[in-house]
Amino acid sequence: MSQDPDYLWNPGRWCASMIYSRAFDRYEQDRGGMSYAALIRPVIDRVYVGVRSTGRERIQAVYDQYQVRPGFESSFYFGLLARPMAADSFAAATTYSGSDMTDELEQGIAEVDANGAWRLTERGRDVALAVQRAYGDWAAEFWDRKLIDTMPGLAVVPRLADLVGRLLKAGRATGGPAFRAMAPVHEPANASAPLRLTSRLGALRHHRGDAHRAAWTAAGLTLAQLQAMPPNDPRRQTIEDETNRRDEPIYEALSPREKDELLAGLGALPG
Repeated sequence: MSQDPDYLWNPGRWCASMIYSRAFDRYEQDRGGMSYAALIRPVIDRVYVGVRSTGRERIQAVYDQYQVRPGFESSFYFGLLARPMAADSFAAATTYSGSDMTDELEQGIAEVDANGAWRLTERGRDVALAVQRAYGDWAAEFWDRKLIDTMPGLAVVPRLADLVGRLLKAGRATGGPAFRAMAPVHEPANASAPLRLTSRLGALRHHRGDAHRAAWTAAGLTLAQLQAMPPNDPRRQTIEDETNRRDEPIYEALSPREKDELLAGLGALPG
């Protein structure tokens, strides 16, 4: 772990480093052999899924206001607001969730062109912008909850947003079709740090999603075969290792100290 004075005196970072001390120790002991992508994946998932699940009522209020049912814009708003989603990106991004767009078409949220590219309608764009604002507003409240006084709360969020933003830029060279549809993310003018971080974390997760799809495809598996695989099948670990290998390059955009900072900062947020 970094031992510079700035790292040590900051109480929020100190608390987070205590929470994740074992993981840090393992990582520091073997930087060359342990995958940072594997170490940070559950931390990113906890923070991102946590803010989405706890904010469910806030988001439902948005849909109630517009009198529509949630659709693909609720998951992909940060990318859809920036650009249409090409056919190959749509297929990749919806691999696990399903690609039935009946609701989106019937409600006038999205439209598809002759090449299979999906884009938001004017109504869909209004809904997606409202969803993005609602997630940002909820994250500002949720992440400011401190279990103990030394937790950093919102103070760490601007720095985390900057670090994840750098990862998204680096991912342009290594990301697959889903990631290319999500990054760079759409951010309104004067977007708050919580809005930036929620959107950027959402896009970052698609870099690993692309890596995972590539890993099990390279293993000669279909999605149905992967889902039917027993939990103790050794091929699962092989696929996980390959996923980490493919996901790892994006994190090389950060220095070792910045990797520690990202892991500690995210670890200190509620999830």
